[in-house]
Amino acid sequence: METNGLGSQGFPELKNDTFLRAAWGEDTDYTPVWCMRQAGRYLPEFKETRAAQDFFSTCRSPEACCELTLQPLRRFPLDAAIIFSDILVVPQALGMEVTMVPGKGPSFPEPLREERDLERLRDPAAVASELGYVFQAITLTRQRLAGRVPLIGFAGAPWTLMTYMIEGGSSSTMAQAKRWLYQKPQASHQLLRILTDALVPYLVGQVAAGAQALQLFESHAGHLGPQLFNKFALPYVRDVAKRVKARLQEAGLAPVPMIIFAKDGHFALEELAQAGYEVVGLDWTVAPEKARERVGKMVTLQGNLDPCALYASEEEIGRLVQKMLDDFGPQRYIANLGHGLYPDMDPEHVGAFVDAVHKYSRLLRQN
Repeated sequence: METNGLGSQGFPELKNDTFLRAAWGEDTDYTPVWCMRQAGRYLPEFKETRAAQDFFSTCRSPEACCELTLQPLRRFPLDAAIIFSDILVVPQALGMEVTMVPGKGPSFPEPLREERDLERLRDPAAVASELGYVFQAITLTRQRLAGRVPLIGFAGAPWTLMTYMIEGGSSSTMAQAKRWLYQKPQASHQLLRILTDALVPYLVGQVAAGAQALQLFESHAGHLGPQLFNKFALPYVRDVAKRVKARLQEAGLAPVPMIIFAKDGHFALEELAQAGYEVVGLDWTVAPEKARERVGKMVTLQGNLDPCALYASEEEIGRLVQKMLDDFGPQRYIANLGHGLYPDMDPEHVGAFVDAVHKYSRLLRQN
């Protein structure tokens, strides 16, 4: 069936599947690497492309998303692309207004305050039809990638989306969202269910559109201790994986590896490793060798260089990468940062990071 270099969905055939092989736990010739926020403001060309438009208008333009997704691949030999989008397109599709305030970040003019505010939300089943622009961006990017590397789709996890919808933006304590968990546990579960019901078809839609892997960002895991996490975050994270996999099978779509990245969720590492994801992403506060002991052989680990290490000299970056690769070991591992790239980082240093991973991981395998 694979005729004229076109794959099963009519997309160009994949030439570099190292990232996917590592995600599935297969052996690789070297360690694959990508960076969270690799399409970002640290690239001058990103700022040029983005200058003309407001943030969410960019997200709604498949052409712009495609261009931004491809920019880092023109500079660096990354092993995966991640679609340019934002986790907050889901609350938007549920009918909430979200704006991006320059220098401040996302802002919800009318956050959820009372239980009855949940009635304002659209039917989660309709969310995927509101997000066709993301699917179009994925399909266009997958075509233009020409099989160079796999394309990752993503979404925010239910608890992390809930925090934004209640806090109305970023928060250092998440006190309003956590107040809901303690004072309105029923309404909290109702909201988390709505978000889960929205996320499942959204993620399945991304795969149908051409995404070859999926990452779920539980960015605000660290604000919950083990008890709240096990009650209000983990069940929904598990549910997303289970239901996405079942829906892909029902739709006759090939399975894709799924990554869970719960920032500062080190207290739940064992649980996350058993939550139905092939890959567990780690932030830089976790010691790789300890993480490997705790999760066992069954999952691939991804991470976890401190993004601020990219402020170091290129020689020092090389040394830090070497140590990181030694600690993680050669297989069942995808190199990444422990969080996204910051806007003031030097692209040359990002290149040094990527090259060091490739060079040293090949050496490791020879010895």
